[in-house]
Amino acid sequence: MSGNGAITRRSFAAGALLAGLSGNALAQGFAGLGESAGGFEAVVPGRAFSFPADHGPHPAFRIEWWYVTANLVDSGGTAYGAQWTLFRQAVAAGAPQQGWANQQIWMGHAAVTRADTHRYAQTFARGGIGQAGVEASPFHAWIDAWEMRGRDAIDDNNIAPLELSAAGADFSYALRLDAEHPLVLQGDGGYSRKSLREQASYYYSQPYYQVKGSIVIDDKPADVSGQAWLDREWSSQPLAADQSGWDWLSLHLAAGDKLMLYRMRQTDGQHYGSGKWFARDGSTQQLASADITMTPQAFTDIEGRKIPTAWRIAIPKLAFAIDCTPLNPRSWMGTSFPYWEGPIHFGGSHTGLGYLEMTGY
Repeated sequence: MSGNGAITRRSFAAGALLAGLSGNALAQGFAGLGESAGGFEAVVPGRAFSFPADHGPHPAFRIEWWYVTANLVDSGGTAYGAQWTLFRQAVAAGAPQQGWANQQIWMGHAAVTRADTHRYAQTFARGGIGQAGVEASPFHAWIDAWEMRGRDAIDDNNIAPLELSAAGADFSYALRLDAEHPLVLQGDGGYSRKSLREQASYYYSQPYYQVKGSIVIDDKPADVSGQAWLDREWSSQPLAADQSGWDWLSLHLAAGDKLMLYRMRQTDGQHYGSGKWFARDGSTQQLASADITMTPQAFTDIEGRKIPTAWRIAIPKLAFAIDCTPLNPRSWMGTSFPYWEGPIHFGGSHTGLGYLEMTGY
């Protein structure tokens, strides 16, 4: 609410989102994502992906996101991270309604990270009134003035080039993302299981972006370049009721390979893991839960939470064993549904950079 007690459209949207995920929903894993998804479309194996259509929204499903993380460096060698995320959440099933009756709530998160600081911002919008949305072709995702927009020469199979921009009270960035390699499907042809039961998402990525642009922190600009990773996921129930959250990594190996890993934390301690290796020659290898060991090595106390910010990752069948260290262990997103998200570097059998996300702590 504003200082005079008037309800703004942003606070109304935020309140509607929280109301839609209140009560029992908030008890169902991180952000209520383990809540029953009755009435929404189910994720099933064998989907035929179609681009550019699948770059756009899927309102028959309950939740989806357009998610970019970037590992960047300036001309003096200072490392940065940047995050841009647009979430769509349906608070009720059914055909999309017009105007203020629309069931879609949009939420944007943006952040920049440096070793000595982490800045983030959050914004909300109600669907149906043009304040936020995604258009598949020509590609354009936005919430208020934050944008991810395809350039005129965009290749729908690469979803590049893109221009990315966002701003908070004390930071901003404007980045251009280019890619020469096509998108990759996660899981089994884009069907990504999240448990041994029916929980799953449709999931594809663009892990091959090369980035140039600028970051401004406290009115001080820096020209930056580096690598970025786009994740696109949509689902109706990505968590089981006994899963509290996840630990997810996207890794850019120095040799040019890419690796995605996640661990869905279960209350009985029998965590469900998955991953996929994308080799330089274009081959891929799916990784099962039994293939992956993720072991916390150090913790950071943040807002009364004990967050595992350093990890040892082992995949014996790939002779892969690394230790991951955060650029800034206090990369906490103190948003409506708080989580940890920040850039990392790693060494051991392989070296490189990446991003770590941890929810539900």
